[in-house]
Amino acid sequence: MLKRLYPARHLTEAHLIRGHLESCGIAATVRGEALAGGIGELPLDACSVWVEDGEFEAAEAALHALHHGNPPADTGAWLCAHCGETGEPQFSACWRCGCERPQSPAQTG
Repeated sequence: MLKRLYPARHLTEAHLIRGHLESCGIAATVRGEALAGGIGELPLDACSVWVEDGEFEAAEAALHALHHGNPPADTGAWLCAHCGETGEPQFSACWRCGCERPQSPAQTG
C-alpha cells in the first residue's frame, strides 16, 4: 500500500525528490502530475511523492538527509587501472587518462 511521503510545491520538486529516493534504492511515485495545469486553483500539495508503506521510514531518512545536506554515500565509484584516479559511477572512461572503466568496478567508498 502506498503512503504519501512528501507534498511537493510543484511538479519539478516532486520529480527531484522521486529521483533522489530512487538513487537511494527506494521506489517512489509522483501523483498529481495531471493536475499541474490547475496551479493557482488547486491546493499547494496537489502534487506529491508516495512510497510503499514498508519503505516509508527509509524514505523519510533519505529525505531528511537530503534536506540537511547529507546525501547518501556513493557506492558506485571505481578506480582507473591505469592512473588510479577515482571515477564516478555514471562515467565509462577515466576523466584523467581516458582509459575505459574496468568490467567489474572496484568500490572505493
